[in-house]
Amino acid sequence: MNIQQLLSQKISQAMVAAGADAQCDALVKPSAKVQFGDYQANGIMAAAKKLGLPPRQLAEKVISLLDLNDIAEKVEIAGPGFINIFLNKTWIAEQNELALKDEKLNLTLPTQKQTIVIDYSAPNVAKEMHVGHLRSTIIGDASVRILSFLGHNVIRANHVGDWGTQFGMLIAYLEKMQNENATDMALADLESFYRAAKKHYDEDEQFAEKARNYVVKLQGGDSYCRDMWRKLVDITMTQNIATYKRLNVTLSLEDTMGESIYNSMLPSIVADLKQKGLAVESNGAIVVFLDEFKNKEGEPMGVIIQKRDGGYLYATTDIACAKYRYEKLHADRILYYTDSRQHQHLEQVWLIVHKAGYVPESLKLEHHMFGMILGKDGKPFKTRSGDTVKLNDLLDEATQRATTLIKSKNPDLAGDELAQVVDAVAIGSVKYADLSKNRTTDYVFDWDNMLSFEGNTAPYLQYAYTRVLSIFRKSAITAEQLTGKIHLDHEKERALATRLAQFDEIITTVASEGTPHLLCAYLYDIATLFSSFYENCPILAAESETIKISRLKLAALTAKTLKTGLDMLGIKTVEKM
Repeated sequence: MNIQQLLSQKISQAMVAAGADAQCDALVKPSAKVQFGDYQANGIMAAAKKLGLPPRQLAEKVISLLDLNDIAEKVEIAGPGFINIFLNKTWIAEQNELALKDEKLNLTLPTQKQTIVIDYSAPNVAKEMHVGHLRSTIIGDASVRILSFLGHNVIRANHVGDWGTQFGMLIAYLEKMQNENATDMALADLESFYRAAKKHYDEDEQFAEKARNYVVKLQGGDSYCRDMWRKLVDITMTQNIATYKRLNVTLSLEDTMGESIYNSMLPSIVADLKQKGLAVESNGAIVVFLDEFKNKEGEPMGVIIQKRDGGYLYATTDIACAKYRYEKLHADRILYYTDSRQHQHLEQVWLIVHKAGYVPESLKLEHHMFGMILGKDGKPFKTRSGDTVKLNDLLDEATQRATTLIKSKNPDLAGDELAQVVDAVAIGSVKYADLSKNRTTDYVFDWDNMLSFEGNTAPYLQYAYTRVLSIFRKSAITAEQLTGKIHLDHEKERALATRLAQFDEIITTVASEGTPHLLCAYLYDIATLFSSFYENCPILAAESETIKISRLKLAALTAKTLKTGLDMLGIKTVEKM
């Protein structure tokens, strides 16, 4: 149980003992200002209103019944009835000691492990990954890392676009290339391959006819078309896996769960929805009308699940997908990392799967949506020519810029050591610039800001980590050799130690809400608090061996927290910069 949960529990118990409703919420939050203590309970006003009591009167009664043992050194009432809690510095030090000894930093691990399916990245076959895939890929992967760290059974689901009418066109073009003795290397530039196939389809009627026939054959299970389709999928995913590796993202080939997986389920789902009276025929198509969603005329909105020509839509596939994840993967929770434009679509799909009984209400379906990446002009981020920015081109530029930056900062770095630092800074900067923004909002892509060694950036945090390691190199003592207790006599020591003790509650929130920007803000706080501590509290030149060991322990926990937090975000650390 983290500090916030512990205080909430104890204050709620005291409120109930004072006569408040059993469902009362203490509303405990970290205090915004140091003069209001470390935490503030704001639930007294609402509880007092229900009881018909003056808030301060209830607050006084709650404090008289409050048992915080050694947790708090002072509890006081402020304003109309806020309760301010000042933590006991000895207790804070003990929490730091526990975190330092534990490989998982004394995090509260769930008593019941869940099977959590995380749907993220989702590139398309025969198309190269572009900047539009960045947010889904790296925010989803951070969620995977955090939930896995907490011990949940996390299933990565890369919902690849590997099915649809375009595959007839792509198979016909791949066949044409092979007949002309062109090598598969022409697929190295997937965008050019796709454009060339589309050009042939639009301009050559004979080619277009063959493509349409191949769609039918592929969907009917024709072995030749299946083999050609598999070749397209494998070439695409091999390139994508190389990009994931470069991005330090944990997706592998085994995590590929393309739309094709659900193809065989679609006819029976349509038949079942019709049989249950949820789907009806409308103008030759099969439609589910939802009273919960209205069109402009105020009529129930229709979700088409089968077109007049017999074809299926994304909605049909996503219904099958949710059903599959519950029945086959036994998911307790499913997180979707797609952009905000998909929200209504997913809400409609989830309503249908619940109405049909494919997924119980107890299974949490969550859309962790995100905004767009913008250029400095405030428009969607594009190349100068107006094309979509390819993800590998973006990472190439990040590497070039990071190389120049690191060489200017440390000309002595060379060879493998330089390459390691450049890779960590380049990829880390791109990822952190995104992860540090609230995922629900758009953000402006800015090279200068993300590669700065000042402010809330990856280089700043990576450098903060190396600074701590350099202290231990100078001390000739390892963190494991430290004995003795942590003492928090200086205000800067106490401030750093208190924030370090709040790692648990940050991770609890991020794991629940899929909000990595809160972890980024927390790590930035730790780095800045450490810098202030370092400037005001001599470590190696401390006034006594006891104080030196204490401060080295705080430094060790700072390093451990920074490394663990950055690793949760998929950002590498280095020992020297």
